[in-house]
Amino acid sequence: MELTPAPLARRFGALVIDWLLCLLIAGAIADPVREPWIAPGILVVEYALFLGFFGQTVGMKLMRIRVVSIVTGGVIGVPRALLRGVVLLPLVTALILDRQQRGLHDKAAGSIVVSTEPTAQ
Repeated sequence: MELTPAPLARRFGALVIDWLLCLLIAGAIADPVREPWIAPGILVVEYALFLGFFGQTVGMKLMRIRVVSIVTGGVIGVPRALLRGVVLLPLVTALILDRQQRGLHDKAAGSIVVSTEPTAQ
């Protein structure tokens, strides 16, 4: 199965959208300045649930990308999505890419980010 990585610009855009949503939710729950762990915690939970069950977060849906298993092309499940979210937190893990444009968080979870729109043939 040949999986083509999604463009980096769309991946970054999805992360920014998801982070802003997490900041908004964190602000509604508590003061993110006093409780700085709330927004990252929400991001990890969002990744675990949305990627685990649906293969994409709100930001990924808007940017037309999804996270799939590198082996099967299907959703990665909650445990692997949770691992992916935790490994992504330092953000530097997303900057270290291999030839398939998979960051360390994708390698840890056995995932790849792909476009949801069909490629022209």
